[in-house]
Amino acid sequence: MKPLDSQNFNRQLEKRVKKVITDYDLIDEGDKVAVALSGGKDSILTLHIFDKFQRESDFDFELMAIAIDEGTRSYREEGIKSARNNAQKLGVDYYEVSLKKELGFTLDQAAKFYQTACVPCGVFRRYLLNRTAHNLGVDKLATGHNLDDEIQSFLMSFARADVRRFGKFGPKQERIHPKMVPRIKPLWLIPEKEVGMWAVLNEVEVHLAECPYAHQSLRSRLKSYLNNLEENRSGTKLKILEFFQKNLRINKKEVKLYECQICGEPSSVSICKACEMREFIKNQLY
Repeated sequence: MKPLDSQNFNRQLEKRVKKVITDYDLIDEGDKVAVALSGGKDSILTLHIFDKFQRESDFDFELMAIAIDEGTRSYREEGIKSARNNAQKLGVDYYEVSLKKELGFTLDQAAKFYQTACVPCGVFRRYLLNRTAHNLGVDKLATGHNLDDEIQSFLMSFARADVRRFGKFGPKQERIHPKMVPRIKPLWLIPEKEVGMWAVLNEVEVHLAECPYAHQSLRSRLKSYLNNLEENRSGTKLKILEFFQKNLRINKKEVKLYECQICGEPSSVSICKACEMREFIKNQLY
């Protein structure tokens, strides 16, 4: 088998990412864009490809990175190290936020009180990413969600009949509150397998270890199932995404957001989920 040409592979991948950015207007001229940098392959690819687009003046924007240290022992340290090293290597401004310092406990401590650690992890990561990005004056928060991630999220919401979440899918979210930084997903059409190939072909430092809590999640089981389907029927994942695009066009009704009475962050109720969970966890711990 002929070895892959890394330069050609990179060009084709960058071309598809650039098409998503252009087709969905992910970046406006002069935007301040922050990459949610975990240290894993997806967010590291997002950082590298955005850095290249910026240097080559494909798009006019300011770039920075934000990393959240959730405090998962024997796992998070390596991801943070990868995030720091890549940001430093590229000369990208890097901001690191600790769950322990900001909220008073680690994810390991919080996980004890939930059926799956993914619940507090998702709530607190989104909370700290948005708050940090807003405080830094960020216009867009870029995440490393790839094609596989999006399909898994679609099917998880579909299985739960959580129709409200369909409006949150897609490569771009609009600003629905002055303090809510819009999310963009430049890797929206890039399969996870190709992200891994990029990291290997380009010998980029990434954190490849799986989260120790991943086995608890529905997402993990769906991931295995979809990978088996794709192996037997190539193109299945893309067809699922196309199905959702064509047949589940949920009208994105205007969501009324308030400000949390405790922290002041955007919330659909008087007390945001992060503050509600934080108080519960602290009461259990202390």
